Amino acid sequence: MINNLGYKKNLFILPFDHRSSFAKLFGFTNIELTPDEKDTIVNGKEIIYMGFERALVEVPREQAAILVDEEYGDKIIRDALRKNYNVILTTEKSGQKEFVFEYDLEFGKHIEKYKPNFVKALIHYNPNDDPLSKMRQQQKLKILSDYCHKNAYKFLLEVLVSPTEHQLKEINGNTQRYDSEMRPNLTAKAIEELQNVGIEPDIWKIEGMESQDSCKIVAMQAQKDGRGDVGIVILGRAENKEKVDNWIKIGSKIKGVIGFAVGRTVFWEPLIEYKNGKMNKEQTIETIKNNFLHFYHIFTNKE
Repeated sequence: MINNLGYKKNLFILPFDHRSSFAKLFGFTNIELTPDEKDTIVNGKEIIYMGFERALVEVPREQAAILVDEEYGDKIIRDALRKNYNVILTTEKSGQKEFVFEYDLEFGKHIEKYKPNFVKALIHYNPNDDPLSKMRQQQKLKILSDYCHKNAYKFLLEVLVSPTEHQLKEINGNTQRYDSEMRPNLTAKAIEELQNVGIEPDIWKIEGMESQDSCKIVAMQAQKDGRGDVGIVILGRAENKEKVDNWIKIGSKIKGVIGFAVGRTVFWEPLIEYKNGKMNKEQTIETIKNNFLHFYHIFTNKE
């Protein structure tokens, strides 16, 4: 087992490493964005970052983190590291069904450029997916996992377990049943498969569960066989506040769940209002701050 594997502190993450979805948010449809369009995305991310900074009046700095990309977030990353905020740097190419490094095998140079606290990857991985696709993802993730541990970066792995067509047919296309009846065991199985090939995140970033028992199944697998310090953060999946509230409440009661990573549920609507001229910049920043604090209060039982 890897020395010092895991992360024991609480961790409340504001993720805004989205790229292709940000272009859609602002209505940009070109494959190659113009400089002005890129500046608009950068400005949107800087507004989110300002909301995060304001939330630090309540969220302890050592328990808060931003998750951002190099492409649009270079200035933000440099500022956050200068201020000793926790920074999580993403490594995957945006909008892909299968994990691919943003900068191919030069990913290490881009990590060393910033020296963030955490390195993150996102994968779409269902145990019943095509075996060759799973193997390709496993090979790349093993490279990243080994790199992080060798170079003393904490490794955060986001796993989205979307249903296969066959699984959806079994439940007549009912995605709510999939979430409650199938996804918990599939998520635990996905974690097990990745662990078995030597992929060892310090933190797993997973979709929330509908019950404490379901959450326990996943947490127990994440911490199995000497991995007692490995943590889980609950992601938001762009769900409505009520759904995310429930996921976070459930997760906060489970050993091993150390926080959340909620992005679009925090900033999407305020940014749309800002884009449409219904909110000014100040109002948008305050709304993002308050939305982030809302989930912090849910997790810490202050709300």
